[in-house]
Amino acid sequence: MNHSPSTTLPAAGLGQGGIGDKIRGAMAVGKTRWGMLALVFFATTLNYIDRAALGIMQPVLAEEMSWTAMDYANINFWFQVGYAVGFLLQGRFIDKVGVKRAFFLAVLLWSLATGAHGLATSAVGFMICRFILGLTEAANYPACVKTTRIWFPAGERAIATGIFNAGTNVGAMVTPALLPLILHVWGWQAAFVSMGLLGLVWLVFWALKYFNPEDHPSLKRSELAYIQQEVEPEPSKVALARILRMRGTWAFALAYAITAPVFWFYLYWLPPFLNEQYDLGISVTQMGIPLILIWLTADFGSIGGGILSSWLIGRGMRATTARLLSMLLFACTIVSVVFAANASGLWVAVLAIALAVGAHQAWTANIWSLVMDYTPKHMMSTVFGFGGMCAAIGGMFMTQIVGYVLTVTHNNYALLFSAIPATYFLALLWLYLMAPRRLSSESAD
Repeated sequence: MNHSPSTTLPAAGLGQGGIGDKIRGAMAVGKTRWGMLALVFFATTLNYIDRAALGIMQPVLAEEMSWTAMDYANINFWFQVGYAVGFLLQGRFIDKVGVKRAFFLAVLLWSLATGAHGLATSAVGFMICRFILGLTEAANYPACVKTTRIWFPAGERAIATGIFNAGTNVGAMVTPALLPLILHVWGWQAAFVSMGLLGLVWLVFWALKYFNPEDHPSLKRSELAYIQQEVEPEPSKVALARILRMRGTWAFALAYAITAPVFWFYLYWLPPFLNEQYDLGISVTQMGIPLILIWLTADFGSIGGGILSSWLIGRGMRATTARLLSMLLFACTIVSVVFAANASGLWVAVLAIALAVGAHQAWTANIWSLVMDYTPKHMMSTVFGFGGMCAAIGGMFMTQIVGYVLTVTHNNYALLFSAIPATYFLALLWLYLMAPRRLSSESAD
């Protein structure tokens, strides 16, 4: 098929006609790629079980070890330091050795790091464990994005991205549902050990089931041709300095650095916010149900955001335009979070936050798809890893800023919630001005 490298391809699986008909047609060519997506979905779920657990257990651990608000902020800060370093190293490593080997090693190490939390006895011990966890968990999204870029054509990428990123919300839902029971029966140390063991189980499936499309023993030729519709630049070794000079690298990196820390705020500070504002305690019925509803809404947002831009592409819209238009809609929806801090009751606050979190996940599905649209496969993890590093650095500052603001305002969240929407409009303007409109042909020739 002699397509141009432009991502305007309406033929990327979703041409004119109903999206349901096109999805059924796409499924007819084969379903193997969805199995690969399931593997990274479950990896992302485990990744966020490990992360969300700390926020859920914060009241217990703070009482056990006499943590202050700044101790908790510093523990999260050191996770972000490891995450920032890890993103750049892991992204480059994945592009060099391949996603299968690199991701296997990363999940092995982060599972061991998660279990090691059960041995920590102080805030300093948690800082060390969180740093190692961040360093290793940073491989998750570069690996997932690379897998999606390898296995899905442009018209399906946002849907696929939304599905695997929904694993974040599933992990965040499962954690408050199951963690109180484990805490009650076995204690917080066993909770960390149990999460580490789940990662080791996933490794078995990854080792046995994951292959690249060209190497998969049972992939049909029709599905391989469907996946590889776009004309790609010839793979070559690309120096990191060359990648850092690419316009698309900075378009993604700065926009992602501005908005990604907002999700860290939700993950780390929503449980303390709800507990302090409404005296919920830590239980499935009191803390768990509000958080489960918030993260369930986020799942709908993650997948729905991908469906929207894919539908627009299917109607003939350029891929970049479809992503940006979708992101504008989601940025407007995120304004709802302003009403959370001074809400008249718990469920009003939960509704305001749920809408914003769902819209954030829809935004994320599209910004990740956008960078996949214009970045060649052989440099995908490096570009994403660099952007992830910038986002993690933003998260480092975010944890310190949140800790400081809550300390000086005596736990008043109003300023923090009010500042969130502006970050998305700023990022959207940057993307509109800087994002390439077609698949990059830059290489290290």
